[in-house]
Amino acid sequence: MELKDLTVTGFCDITASDAPAPGGGSVSALAGTLAAALGEMVARLTVGKEKYAQVQPEMELLLEELPPVRQRLLEAIDRDSRAFDRYMAALTLPKGTSEEKEARKNAMQEGLKEAAQVPLEVARAAVSLFPALELVVTRGNSNAVTDGMVGTMLARSAVLGALFNVRVNLGSIHDAAFVEALDRETRTLQEQALRWERQILGQTELAGLE
Repeated sequence: MELKDLTVTGFCDITASDAPAPGGGSVSALAGTLAAALGEMVARLTVGKEKYAQVQPEMELLLEELPPVRQRLLEAIDRDSRAFDRYMAALTLPKGTSEEKEARKNAMQEGLKEAAQVPLEVARAAVSLFPALELVVTRGNSNAVTDGMVGTMLARSAVLGALFNVRVNLGSIHDAAFVEALDRETRTLQEQALRWERQILGQTELAGLE
C-alpha cells in the first residue's frame, strides 16, 4: 500500500516509527495537499451562495485549477519516499573494484539529484497555491475564512519544509551547475512563500498581524 492510501492514523504511526521514510519531505507534500484541499473547500462553500454571486466565476475557476495541483502533491508523498529509498539502495551497491566504485558513486549522485528534485517540485506546487488561497481568504465565504488561513500556513510550511530537503541533498551533490541552479531557485521560492503568507494573513483581522 502506498503512503497516500494509508489512514491518517496509519500515516502518523509509520512517520513516528524508526523507519527513515516517510520523513520531512513526504510530510511537506502532505501539508501542501491539505493546503490545496482547504482552498477547494472554501471555494465550494462560496459557489452557489447568493451573497457571493459576484465572485462565483473566480471560485468555479479555482475548482478547476486546484484539484490537479492537489493530486500532484498527493502523489509526491510517495515520490519523495521512493527517491530516498533509491539513494539508500545505491549505498548498498558493491564497491570491490574501481568499476564498481565508479558505478556506485554515479548511482549515489543520481539518487541525490532525484532526492533534491522531488521536494523542489513540491515547493513549486505549494507556491502556486497562494493566489488561490488569497482569493478564498479575501473574497470567499467569510464563515470559512479561517480554513483559508490554515491552508495558507500549510502551504508556507510545505514550501519551507520541502526546501530544507532540497538543501540537505545539495550539500552532497558534486555537479556545481546543478547545485547553483537549485540553490538559486530555493531562495526565490522561500522568499515568495514568506511574502505570500504575510500578504494573505495580513488582510484579515483574525490573524492579528500588522
